[in-house]
Amino acid sequence: MKRDDAIQLVKDGFERLESALKTGKSDDLLRYLATMARFHNYSFRNLMMICSQNPDATMVAGFHAWKKLGRNVKKGEKGIAIFAPMPFKQKQDATNNSTADSSTEETVMMGFKVVHVFDIAQTDGEPLPEPPKVDGRVGANLVRIERVVTQADIELEYEPIKDGAKGYSKGGKIAIEESLSDVEKFAVIAHELGHERLHHGERRGQTTKTVRETEAEAVAFIVCNAFGLDSATHSSDYIQLYNGNSDTLKESLKYIQTTAQWIVESIQAVELDCDHSLSLQDETGRPVGTWTMDTSTEPAKFHCSVCHKFYGYVQSKSAVNAEAV
Repeated sequence: MKRDDAIQLVKDGFERLESALKTGKSDDLLRYLATMARFHNYSFRNLMMICSQNPDATMVAGFHAWKKLGRNVKKGEKGIAIFAPMPFKQKQDATNNSTADSSTEETVMMGFKVVHVFDIAQTDGEPLPEPPKVDGRVGANLVRIERVVTQADIELEYEPIKDGAKGYSKGGKIAIEESLSDVEKFAVIAHELGHERLHHGERRGQTTKTVRETEAEAVAFIVCNAFGLDSATHSSDYIQLYNGNSDTLKESLKYIQTTAQWIVESIQAVELDCDHSLSLQDETGRPVGTWTMDTSTEPAKFHCSVCHKFYGYVQSKSAVNAEAV
């Protein structure tokens, strides 16, 4: 695909999204947000490229990158065009005013070229290591997102909240309804953290309350999807992101993407300590709590949702003797 064609593809994709929101349909936006959740470290433009060409893509890499991973692109597969940075040097004349001598300086400039990547479904070969299967439970990620909040010097409190609200953000403090389930707490913290990052500076006066709430909920949608959780957000809510101005919509999507990316990567960076000697057992003597069984291995092993290691275990009446494997 040529560069001009790729630029037009991004433009067409955004115009389709804008048109859908104008007519009260938000399915296209939900697909775009879901793509953000899977590729949270990609640029706004490349997200639109991937979403327009292969909205079901889950993991992409270049032809040679797949070969290094022991996989090959299937014959006849069509690549997904994205933009890649292309630094280049540009010579400039520099004149010394005191001596009138002239010299040439080189300045590094940044351009972009079109490259092609392929989704894992377009390849075959060696199986890749897979993360623990998503089961809809938040596990230790609630502790991790709590740590992200406090490490950002934001106070976090669980308390009874009146008027049916699930949480609120005050600029330096987040409060969450204490009766919520762990999954709801995670989603609401992500929502309020979105407010903290986006709406307590000068942008607060530049946006309506509806846009602010929709941006925060879109951030929560992406973060929850990135960790395999259902944020229970209604599609109709996202229609409110569009207020008749395409520049405002584009700006909102960029803010949503960068904020969600920061939260997801911050959660992934949190390391928690484990004391496996304190792991609990059920009535059969098997680990519970932070442990989930991975039956894809032989013999079956247990995965710890805190430290993300796999452990074997020796059953006893008093404790689980875990050894890293």
